Amino acid sequence: MPYVNIRITKEGATSEQKARLIAGVTELLKDILGKNPQTTFVIIDEVDTDNWGIGGETVTVRRQKR
Repeated sequence: MPYVNIRITKEGATSEQKARLIAGVTELLKDILGKNPQTTFVIIDEVDTDNWGIGGETVTVRRQKR
């Protein structure tokens, strides 16, 4: 029973894109490891850029510096 957690910043990934991620990861686990798609869990967490840090600062701040 695979459990996959995908974390992305909350920046407008569409429902279609998220559905494709879920389908793609499920298919990959089936093809590579022989896992049953019916027992494969894929969760997508969308994190606000204020709550995601890299190198000691938030993604929001890092992007403002561009």
